[in-house]
Amino acid sequence: MMLEVEKINVYYGAIHALSDLSFGVNEGEIVALIGANGAGKSTSLKTISGLLHPRDGSIRFLEEEISQTSAEEVVRKGIIHVPEGRKIFAPLTVLENLEMGAFLQTDKGQIECDMRNVFERFPRLKERQNQPGGTLSGGEQQMLAIARGLMSHPKLMLLDEPSMGLAPVLVEQIFEIIREINKQGTSILLVEQNAKMALSIADRAYVLETGNIVLQGNAREVMENPSVIQAYLGG
Repeated sequence: MMLEVEKINVYYGAIHALSDLSFGVNEGEIVALIGANGAGKSTSLKTISGLLHPRDGSIRFLEEEISQTSAEEVVRKGIIHVPEGRKIFAPLTVLENLEMGAFLQTDKGQIECDMRNVFERFPRLKERQNQPGGTLSGGEQQMLAIARGLMSHPKLMLLDEPSMGLAPVLVEQIFEIIREINKQGTSILLVEQNAKMALSIADRAYVLETGNIVLQGNAREVMENPSVIQAYLGG
């Protein structure tokens, strides 16, 4: 298994946010993590990416223990976190945002090649490459956040609420992009409020409730589970 999260406990002060949480991602998979607000989805991603550290338990990536590794080192190992709310650098241009994503790269030729690939995949960003990131629409900012992540050649991409605040037509587009990225060899761990969309592109899924996995299985089975239909798919 590419990523193995085993019995991690994460606290915010006295609040026990994740309780003995265990799940995993196989190489080449899209895995969806669904659940209500406050279930611990974003906390799970932040803990994998080194922004938070579990009090105990284990996180293994490509068989290496990373639960106490710094966020920068986690990026070097091949995990990229595209956070909730995009978190692009608003005053910087699109081009500068992408260059920030390539901070690990030392080969200029490679960076230029990656930039061309990104602009091919996101023509909208090419048109706006000299605009400040903050002037882009919500959908374009989401594309920029994903594109910035791709600049470091991730093996595993953690996507937190990529459809948040987007019009339905843009949601379709973003999910199509996620599918494409996965087809080209990047494994994806997807946290998403839009459970229907997430389950429609995922291979497997986990349902999180108050810091605990309450259901898991292949995405189709999870989508057809009556309690999931009731709670997350509009009954």
